[in-house]
Amino acid sequence: MEFSTEETQETALRRLRSADTVIMSPELFERLYLQPISSVKGDLRKTFGNPTPLGLIGFCVTLTPLACSLMGWRGSGGLGADFGANNKDWFWESAGQVNLPAGETKLVLHDLTGFCGRCDAIFFSRDKTPPPPGADGVARSWRRQLLGLPDKPVSVESFDVVVIGGGIPGAAAVLAAAQLGQRVALVHNRPYLGGNASLEIGLSPRGIIGPVVEKISKRTPTCDLKARQLLEAEPNVTMFLEYTVYGTVVSESKITSIDARDARSGREIRLSAPVFIDCSGRSILGLLSGAETLYSEESRAEYGEGMAPAQGSNIHHGNTVFFRTKDADSPVPFPAVPWATEVAKDFCDLSGQLIQPCFENGPGPKVERTENSPSLQLPRRMALPLTHFWEYGQHLDTYTQGEHIRDHLLRAIYGTFSNVKTNNPETYANLELEWVAFVPASGGNRRYKGDYVLNEIDIRTHRKFPDAVVQNDGAFCLHYGADAKHNFRLKFWEWDNRDGEPYDIPFRCLYSVNINNLIIAGKHVSATYVAGSNIKFMGNGGQHAIATAVAAQLCNKYNTTPRGVYKNHLEELRAKVLNMAGKKNRAEESHL
Repeated sequence: MEFSTEETQETALRRLRSADTVIMSPELFERLYLQPISSVKGDLRKTFGNPTPLGLIGFCVTLTPLACSLMGWRGSGGLGADFGANNKDWFWESAGQVNLPAGETKLVLHDLTGFCGRCDAIFFSRDKTPPPPGADGVARSWRRQLLGLPDKPVSVESFDVVVIGGGIPGAAAVLAAAQLGQRVALVHNRPYLGGNASLEIGLSPRGIIGPVVEKISKRTPTCDLKARQLLEAEPNVTMFLEYTVYGTVVSESKITSIDARDARSGREIRLSAPVFIDCSGRSILGLLSGAETLYSEESRAEYGEGMAPAQGSNIHHGNTVFFRTKDADSPVPFPAVPWATEVAKDFCDLSGQLIQPCFENGPGPKVERTENSPSLQLPRRMALPLTHFWEYGQHLDTYTQGEHIRDHLLRAIYGTFSNVKTNNPETYANLELEWVAFVPASGGNRRYKGDYVLNEIDIRTHRKFPDAVVQNDGAFCLHYGADAKHNFRLKFWEWDNRDGEPYDIPFRCLYSVNINNLIIAGKHVSATYVAGSNIKFMGNGGQHAIATAVAAQLCNKYNTTPRGVYKNHLEELRAKVLNMAGKKNRAEESHL
């Protein structure tokens, strides 16, 4: 059974008394994190009235050292079990048995470390049958039954366009499509819009901005983007926030619908549309629908790119966790964190902070410059460690292993902070962590393969394409490997400004080569790894988004595919894109 926040305590008590089994599922992995705001250990408290004894108590926790304990039972005492301290990943762990007295009982989750402990669910039962392990079909069906959810996704209304991902490209695509008269659904897995520009991360868009991106990326006094206000004001827009796409239905090389799950309730829905736009930044619809994708670095010989390695590799950009320190008015203690210094080792440099929300880099305090500082002798390579130097996961799958990557970076930050305070206690006695993000900024990873793959030479030579629909701008930004000793730091990075002039993006890079109604905007468009390091900037993705919104409208207008738009309606596409981008004639946008 599931407790609704809207029902009265009396109703909840009545249902609890009559239930044989109860599961409380607060939120899934991407939603429930205990963000430490001080060194004090934190509790998650939820009060339920329960006049009858319950049997086995167990809940699912993550691996050491982010351990939790279920304790503080009023009238029964603590259970005394420490969870998550056995070096296992997500699993069910029994807390034994307890008899609860009549009346109110307080359930307390106590984070033993005070650093980002979490659990997925708490399960109460009168019998000793353990929950099904893992997250396979049997386990999911069991959860749905307990939560009173149907075994299959519930179909909701059909839309003209479904957009996946609410970052800058996704918000721009939704706004543009809605203004073109399309009924649009947005599916986004976070409570805030903006992706890497969101309140939870705080970067600012780069690349070509333009009026649409400028409008959605303005910030409120709380640093949140105005994108949500704009989309909520559009009658053609329906937003499904905190929903994660987990499945697609494909027929005759077309996506007919997508399945998404609400992180809070577990509710599963099915959304249908004739056209889908993937703005997730990680090619999620491609992975689920069988679209052809490109992964990691191509070799130099494959496209003749000078910045590509001689041999291709599986390396790609990793993820980054941002943080900010400040000096308090008095000394601030910090506990011993051996589970964090195990990762940080002897690293003592806090350079590369997000010194103010929505602004990027700050120097940060350091004890000594470490050996992994980038060389000043390498051409075109920047010397200063900035925020992205806190990066991990270049050789991992940032989608399926995202939690491990994030936790590794958290341990690195807390361990480094501990080293700084320990190695120079007089200087840094008052230093404290003001803010540590619990949502990582994600870099480029898997990309789609379209009818054309843009490469470095196309960008450097400003190649003219007959189907050029938008322009992008910016530097080539390549991240190279992890430091040999401190694997949470980049070894070095390359920032090549080229000639500083914009370049064309052909429409053939903005749709899938083999899924016939899948359009793409953002850092995962059809491009090589090197070219993608330039395309990836959020402002650039916003320009793709305008083109994809117009293309989706034309697909519906003419009952055709994106490739059909390219072959038969290219001039109409280009004209509408220029108009939406704020360009009234082609002279104002170079040759476009």
